[in-house]
Amino acid sequence: MIRSMTGFGEVQRETAVGLVSVQLRTVNHRHFHTHFRLPVGAERWEAELTGILREGISRGSVHYRLSFQPGPGVVHPVQVDHERLSAYLSVLHEIKERHGLTGEIDVGLVTRFGDIFQSAPDELELLPFDEVAEATRTALAMAVGMRGREGEALADDLRASLGQMVQALDAIEVRAPARLSEERDRLRAVVAELSGDTQVDEDRLAREIAYLAERWDINEEIVRLRSHMREFEQLLQDGGLEPVGKRLGFWIQEMLREANTIGSKANDAEVARLAVEIKTAIEKLREQVENVE
Repeated sequence: MIRSMTGFGEVQRETAVGLVSVQLRTVNHRHFHTHFRLPVGAERWEAELTGILREGISRGSVHYRLSFQPGPGVVHPVQVDHERLSAYLSVLHEIKERHGLTGEIDVGLVTRFGDIFQSAPDELELLPFDEVAEATRTALAMAVGMRGREGEALADDLRASLGQMVQALDAIEVRAPARLSEERDRLRAVVAELSGDTQVDEDRLAREIAYLAERWDINEEIVRLRSHMREFEQLLQDGGLEPVGKRLGFWIQEMLREANTIGSKANDAEVARLAVEIKTAIEKLREQVENVE
């Protein structure tokens, strides 16, 4: 089974301290690559989140988004700006001494300066990472499942393209010997026309045909191309959970090399046309494999 590199997963998880939302989208990329959109304070989790994503994805660009909404009634941490408070107290003592004022500088007075009290900027201190990890793994499973389903459709398309190549290659095998016979008859007719009543030298003609047969021989290319196609098909069938996209790409290059050689040796309109059909199918394979993990 092969997997596509396109997938999506989204999870909203209610926790004791609020709502955790994870959105995960994957697209094509030659390597494993991540893009994180995290709330302030969650940057410290990036390495751990990357490790979780690698559990299910080995290749592709992963766009990950995390958001957190604290629940109602959740007590936010409060911080005191002690430097600002010290400045206030210093000024109050100076005013009291300089102007001879009475009264105590106590907590009741201090609490009137609201700007010395601040909610902690990192609301995620409320949220255990285990909750984020579990939501991430759930979204990851959804994305991986989608990649698998799309991979099955991709495999069907790839096999269809292979089928087109098989048909064209079968036709080439049928046509290839006939073109030599036709060339032999053509040469005999040309020689006979030019020589008039002189008898054609059959030995010389046979040597010329043998020379052409060697130049035009595409049997080795056909055998190698069929072998590459079998390897490609085997990867589609037995790829398992391991990524096979790069190996499929390698066999596509090898197939294209043989198809180009067949086309260059064609010396026949029908064989050349069939070689173009094969190369067109290989190009379609290449486009499809770009989305295979």
